[in-house]
Amino acid sequence: MIYLKSDQEIEIMRKAGQIVAETLLILEEAIKPGITTKELDKIAEEYIISCGARPSFKGYHGFPATICASVNEEVVHGIPGERVLKEGDIISVDCGAFYKGFHGDAARTFPVGKVTPEAQRLIDVTRESFFEGIKYAKVGNRLGDISAAIQEYVEKNNFSVVRDYVGHGIGREMHEQPSVPNYGKSGRGMRLNKGLVLAIEPMVNMGTFAVKELDDGWTVVTYDGKLSAHYENTVAILDNGPEILTLKK
Repeated sequence: MIYLKSDQEIEIMRKAGQIVAETLLILEEAIKPGITTKELDKIAEEYIISCGARPSFKGYHGFPATICASVNEEVVHGIPGERVLKEGDIISVDCGAFYKGFHGDAARTFPVGKVTPEAQRLIDVTRESFFEGIKYAKVGNRLGDISAAIQEYVEKNNFSVVRDYVGHGIGREMHEQPSVPNYGKSGRGMRLNKGLVLAIEPMVNMGTFAVKELDDGWTVVTYDGKLSAHYENTVAILDNGPEILTLKK
């Protein structure tokens, strides 16, 4: 079932999205060589709670933390812990907040100190692929138009799009229908209607798109051990075009 949101519900989701956006900006300032992923998790949890919200991820299907912290070859679902970030690492932070019955969800990949030009380009292309995709997030277009635009941009830059994990609808539930692949063909899939809210999230690998899950049952890594980046926003489809709810206003 696909749930279209009312104007009032989207207004609440704007607030949830702003909490997520602010949390990610605070984490960006904190990410430096020497900090642990567990310390980043504590910062995120305290801020989300201070806003009158609660972390969407903590306890979700048993996930033990507020953020997913995925370093270097880790694609998604990295569990925060005692890992110390080092100069030259990249870290993907995925964060969600549940506010007045609705979720916001976003992810960013940040450099830790100075990174290689190749790593920075991966981060940049991943972010830009999202913006290429949402050019098509308009009433009357098809879901595949977004997916195809993301894939085309990523592959044009000689990176690969993860197939095994995709974006999703979002609202009262963290994961709602429809699934939003970051690959596909334009002109395919459901029509986009006003009130549809999607978490669009390109996951882009430097090497092969193949991934595997580690024994902890959560952390997903690239199959070839090469770097991966992640960029996500919660996006509302409105009559006047897409609105990104998880960018700081």
